[in-house]
Amino acid sequence: MINMTLINIDQEKCIRCALCSKVCPSSYITMEDNVPEATGQICISCGHCVAVCPTAAIDNQNAPLVNQVPLETFPVFDAHTAETFLRSRRSIRQYKSTAVPKEKILQLLNIARFAPTGGNTQGVGYKVINKAETLHKITTATVDWMKEKIALGSPLAPYFTSRVEHYRKTSGDIILQNAPCLIVAMAPQSFLPRGRDNTHFSLAYAELYAPAIGLGTCWAGFFEACAADGYPDLLDLLKLPPNMVVTGALMAGYPKYTYKRLVDRNPSQVTWD
Repeated sequence: MINMTLINIDQEKCIRCALCSKVCPSSYITMEDNVPEATGQICISCGHCVAVCPTAAIDNQNAPLVNQVPLETFPVFDAHTAETFLRSRRSIRQYKSTAVPKEKILQLLNIARFAPTGGNTQGVGYKVINKAETLHKITTATVDWMKEKIALGSPLAPYFTSRVEHYRKTSGDIILQNAPCLIVAMAPQSFLPRGRDNTHFSLAYAELYAPAIGLGTCWAGFFEACAADGYPDLLDLLKLPPNMVVTGALMAGYPKYTYKRLVDRNPSQVTWD
């Protein structure tokens, strides 16, 4: 075995195909005299080198071979199945009152961590809120923030006005849609804007995976905007760790209704050069 700081190559298994060096995004691995060597400065721990090796000859301390799962077929889905899967995603705004077990939420967030992130930086944390009293307070605080924006003449005032009026008349939850669970994503303030980008990738993975385990989700846009604006009443409720900020949020729960058709969208706008 050759130890290259983070990289170990089993020379008996290595067939000198150079795939590890070709897929390395930071050129940490290069081929020297037909032998893989770690000559670069940075390994981003993406695991490409280990995943691509046809003979399982390479190991990376930051992305161990023992933790990688063999992929029997690729692609996993045929084109039609993949298209149906992606198009069947719906934003769920009507939920059953049934509580979501912690195990289900952990299962959802375990998939979220496999989403792509810039330079494999990851760095997204989560706070899960499933107490009805706290969820109600979050809705109230967000509505109060909307009322303030209306009073200040915010450009969003016309959009907020109808929703605040609906809330006043019905007391319906226009913010979290009575979802039994809110997943709040967070990242260090110093990590912005990359933390927000990584969050959106991760929550997209969670949203796509949710129906496979019987859950529905919806982006909590009003909540996220309120938190991003730094509204004190909301931030006091969240009690985030020091120097952490909200970078996204998903409502989650068991869907009350089942959709029977795939909804259409506007045609793609594509130009060629």
